[in-house]
Amino acid sequence: MSRSGEADDPRRRLLVQALAAGFFSGGVAGTDALAQILGKAPSKLPPGRSIYRLSGEVMVDGKPATLDTKVGGRSTLETARNSEIVYAVGQSAFILRGESRVVLETAQSDSLILTGLRLLSGKILSVFAAKRPMQLRAATATIGIRGTGVYIEADPEQTYFCTCYGVAQVTSTTDPESEETVAAQHHDRPLYIVKGAPAGKNIREAPFINHTDQELMLIEALVGRTPPFIFPKGDYVGPRRNY
Repeated sequence: MSRSGEADDPRRRLLVQALAAGFFSGGVAGTDALAQILGKAPSKLPPGRSIYRLSGEVMVDGKPATLDTKVGGRSTLETARNSEIVYAVGQSAFILRGESRVVLETAQSDSLILTGLRLLSGKILSVFAAKRPMQLRAATATIGIRGTGVYIEADPEQTYFCTCYGVAQVTSTTDPESEETVAAQHHDRPLYIVKGAPAGKNIREAPFINHTDQELMLIEALVGRTPPFIFPKGDYVGPRRNY
């Protein structure tokens, strides 16, 4: 898994370059600029629609995805290299990066009320409904959350986890003594959850990488919400904190 901070999707690279240039300053102009890059202005998905945008090779439940594909509460989504899917299920929304595989989880097979997900590999940005408990799992981490925005990168040896906003209980799957509670307002404390370190030492501080506030704004918009953070017009040109 690359940790260089370089985006997988060409349009996302263009988005990040535009962010660095200060093109998105809020208001109508910012929305129009975002629409030019992402293909349309973000808004709540209509009833019966799951996918906002996809690029490259994307599979949902073992079949090639189109914009008309329905994503269920127990769907498995897979992306090839340089591919991406932006989608929503119930009151949760996601950006799944290239070379990723995720399994969604619900208490009932016909429900769109998610109880969690398993990121088997790759990278995912997610937002969830407030006050609804979720369990997120990767190879080296189990994470309990409630109404948060989070970003995860997973490989067999390490999990990267950023609580973009909200509260998360992070536990190493191989070392119960490595456990952290993170209460974040704005990407306050990203973490690496590793394995093989001494007991109590398998969670480490991490930098801010590979996701943006604009992407969080996009997926919150797909479920009719806005993020809890606000940045003034013309003020945001990248992550708001130094790591």
